[in-house]
Amino acid sequence: MSHAGPPPEPPQPEEGPAGSGPGPESQQPYDPYPTQWEQPSGSGQPDAPQYGQQPAYPEPTPYQQNPYGAPYDPAVPVNPYAGTTRADRPVFGFGGYASWSTRVGAYLIDALASLVAGLPLWIGYGILISNTSTTTNPDGTTTSQYDGSLGLPLVLVVLGGLTSLAFFVWNICIRQGRTGASVGKSVLAVRLVNAQQQPIGAGWSFLRYVLNIVNALPCYLGYFWPIWDSHKQTFADKIMSTYVIHATEPQPRPY
Repeated sequence: MSHAGPPPEPPQPEEGPAGSGPGPESQQPYDPYPTQWEQPSGSGQPDAPQYGQQPAYPEPTPYQQNPYGAPYDPAVPVNPYAGTTRADRPVFGFGGYASWSTRVGAYLIDALASLVAGLPLWIGYGILISNTSTTTNPDGTTTSQYDGSLGLPLVLVVLGGLTSLAFFVWNICIRQGRTGASVGKSVLAVRLVNAQQQPIGAGWSFLRYVLNIVNALPCYLGYFWPIWDSHKQTFADKIMSTYVIHATEPQPRPY
């Protein structure tokens, strides 16, 4: 009867020189917060940034000038009524504020042009007046009676009213709003502009005309205010932030 011997012992790793084996003295301690990311050599990739350091980013490029309009200039006062600078409108050169006498002259020229535009209206009124007779009654009252046909004078009055209205819309709203000059202002070489020295537009030109009632309310004082005002403005101009100036246009622009 044979007896089995003890089981063989497992093979032991070969021990090398001191310090080179798998002993505890040859293991590196684990560092949970490494100071630098290690890259395998020869990978061709740039070294990652060190821990705790911000990566170097390129400097941001400066803002470019807006190609569709003039750059914002904080020195230019903002006009809340006439709007900002428009690329489709001319910017006039400033040659001084128009005097009160110049403004009155431009107004008189516009008024004369308006009378010519409404000439049929005045002819119709003339026919009505010339064919109307007035009779004084025994009690002191007067009675007016028209002798003749009403057809022609009424047609002339209506036609003259339409031509006067059309001239006003074209001259004061459209022409002055787009170019800065009505017929009278063109003759005297002045322009109506906003704070950016541009035409104010048709709608704002009409609103400025309506606001002339403010000039007339305090005994027409607003119409005389440009005589001593430093900017030669009426009350309506001050409300609208508009100016009447001697202007030069460097380059005309299409509308």
